[in-house]
Amino acid sequence: MDLSKIIPSLAPRADKDLLAAVSGAGDALAKLAAIATPLRMAHFLAQVMAETGGLTARGLVENLDYSAGRLVAVWPSRFPNLAAASPYAGNPEALANVVYAGRMGNDQTGDGWAYRGRGLLQITGRDMYQAIGNRLGIPLLQQPDLASDPAHACQVAAALWDIKAANSPADADDIYGVTRKINGGLTDISSRQAWLVLAKEELFPQPPKAAA
Repeated sequence: MDLSKIIPSLAPRADKDLLAAVSGAGDALAKLAAIATPLRMAHFLAQVMAETGGLTARGLVENLDYSAGRLVAVWPSRFPNLAAASPYAGNPEALANVVYAGRMGNDQTGDGWAYRGRGLLQITGRDMYQAIGNRLGIPLLQQPDLASDPAHACQVAAALWDIKAANSPADADDIYGVTRKINGGLTDISSRQAWLVLAKEELFPQPPKAAA
């Protein structure tokens, strides 16, 4: 699928390297994850745009710089009050190493920070970095920053999409189902819905209205 006109229109403020990478990724997305229909592509792009803030570079690595109040709101079971949250407020590395420790294959000191969310669809955890690295033949476990490198970001996102079997809810036009597959919950669902509307407008252009 040719994305060379769709992506610049959909993400006019995109980082230039990401813009180039995603605009040229149609064949790779089809090959790696069978994202080859307009509906599947619309859902894929909606998730990518929501996760990256419209393909801006700031969206490629998980932002864990939270205030104490925000930590209590996001992780109430871990941080039931401000006193519990305060040591981790404004300390992204310490926070990652607490909230991601012992999960998703993270079994070594520092794994939470090393394998925090990266990429167009935010892969997270040692197990996922290893699985996608093995699938693509790139050393993600040893060089996790490759997941957010524009040279690999589309391949990594496609591999995650395939591993998560996101085409099934996409085919049903179920954005809630797709979001749960990709995000694990419904974080920022309103943003994802808005991006889906925009992506569909690009991928399903309306025929011109007949003259009155």
